[in-house]
Amino acid sequence: MMTLPGSKRKNIDEAGQDSQQPEVRIGSKRLAASSNNPSEQDWLLKLHEKIINVLDLSLVTSLPEREARAHIRDTALGLLNDDSAPLTASARQKLATQLENEILGIGPLEPLMEDPSVADILVNGYDSVYVERYGKLEPTDVKFRSNSHLMNIIDRIVSIVGRRIDESSPMCDARLQDGSRVNVIIPPLALDGPILSIRRFAVERLGVDSLVENGSLTPSIAEVLHGIVKSRLNVLISGGTGSGKTTLLNIVSGFIPHNERIVTIEDSAELQLQQPHVARLETRPPNVEQKGEVTQRDLVRNSLRMRPDRIVVGEVRGAEALDMLQAMNTGHDGSLTTIHANTPRDALSRVETMVTMAGLNLPVHATRSQIASAINVVVQLERMEDGKRRMVSLQEVQGMEGEVITMSEIFKYQRRGLDEDGNVIGQFESTGVVPKFNEHLRQRGIQLDLKLFRPNTGL
Repeated sequence: MMTLPGSKRKNIDEAGQDSQQPEVRIGSKRLAASSNNPSEQDWLLKLHEKIINVLDLSLVTSLPEREARAHIRDTALGLLNDDSAPLTASARQKLATQLENEILGIGPLEPLMEDPSVADILVNGYDSVYVERYGKLEPTDVKFRSNSHLMNIIDRIVSIVGRRIDESSPMCDARLQDGSRVNVIIPPLALDGPILSIRRFAVERLGVDSLVENGSLTPSIAEVLHGIVKSRLNVLISGGTGSGKTTLLNIVSGFIPHNERIVTIEDSAELQLQQPHVARLETRPPNVEQKGEVTQRDLVRNSLRMRPDRIVVGEVRGAEALDMLQAMNTGHDGSLTTIHANTPRDALSRVETMVTMAGLNLPVHATRSQIASAINVVVQLERMEDGKRRMVSLQEVQGMEGEVITMSEIFKYQRRGLDEDGNVIGQFESTGVVPKFNEHLRQRGIQLDLKLFRPNTGL
């Protein structure tokens, strides 16, 4: 774990006004007691000090996690017994668990990481921790002892993946061992202490049935999506932050036949494709000397030399959009990707903007023509006030009329209002438009019942 220089650590302490909080060191690690009970706090500090003398922490941390945790726990309980600590059995177990989490885990956040209902963990300084459950934010009673304590945990997280965080580099993206995404920003950019955001990695892989049960879409829409992906149409999944884009991408990727070679490209690996022939690629940030960066554009270009049947990009956000469009237009059909946008029309506009970032100064008409010919379907998602994530529109890109890309809406979520409990009232509807891609599906042996596209029918 990396330790910040004293002057930098002092600034962080001053931001939280907590520089007088008791702390101890374990080797090069500086830890703080996390218990609010004074007697337990004293025993925790003593336990930390004694662990330094009896355990070779470098050896312990090199063991498999289960063995290391058992070793720390047994040693801690033994020390408490030797000292005849006036603590209950549950208090002793609690102290031992806290010590395990401090040395091997992420401290007070460990219980939240073990809670399957928690989707996001948001730390706004040492004494303010929020979580998202079922699409809604709520405060927790979890606290760090100090901003220094919080920084110790942050140092451990970023050092595991070979990154660093300090005043000269105060922002960082990282990934926990379970795949969860982490973003960190610290003073002087964060005014009230370090800010840590964790997007939990979903261990249980959801299926399309789960989306139907949750009301995110209907069986009819799921059937159409299955045909779209299987018949190798190019799909752009659009939505705001936390709207379920990656979840849907994971699910619809399951419709890809198992005899195809898939190359996935991500900033932080989140996709959980189940096909047997998947090549997973992940970007790399620059090192301390600002060298060695590998961008998504680099990986998209390289993927074209890997003989992919499909290219799946976790999210397009820059100049790689041009290379992605070119891939879609040159035989790599059936590609999937996501984008941050509020409407399907905005999604295409954002792709156009990203293409200009490649610096080729293409004419507007040429850029839009390429977009119209590359992207076949745009699926729009939205997280609503009741916390539910729904598909609100499925549109087909039809082509160009003059300088405008034409689109037609196939399905939509018709919102009616809110009930007294704050739940969104509405229903999924067909617009009555039979998509042009229906013939494409039919030619590939996928027969969709035209009843699916009848207008104004609750699906």
